[in-house]
Amino acid sequence: MRKFVNTVVIVPLALLLLAFALANRRLVMVSFNPFDPSDASLALTLPLFIVIIGAVMTGVLAGGLAVWFGQHRYRKAARRYEDEAAQARNELAELRRVAFSAAPSPAAPPALPPLAVTQDRHF
Repeated sequence: MRKFVNTVVIVPLALLLLAFALANRRLVMVSFNPFDPSDASLALTLPLFIVIIGAVMTGVLAGGLAVWFGQHRYRKAARRYEDEAAQARNELAELRRVAFSAAPSPAAPPALPPLAVTQDRHF
């Protein structure tokens, strides 16, 4: 299954990213000074594909973190329910142990009278 995923999804995606990188090799200046964008002291000169891929990766990371923090209460509830279930299983096992150890051994069932065997009559 993993080879199938590699072949169908990852290889074409890698080829697409490679083609994108080759098409966008031109250098661009990324400035971190909002007041004077032409100031070279707070700027980087990078190939365009690195800027775009870096921005996409930053967006995916920020979105993943937002979802992870947003699901905190659900993970907390799941942990609480798992603890309650484990406690209930332990309590059930203890109750079964006590019930089966305290119960008297079953005596032989009372003997039943033999069944009468009759013949079917066909009319």
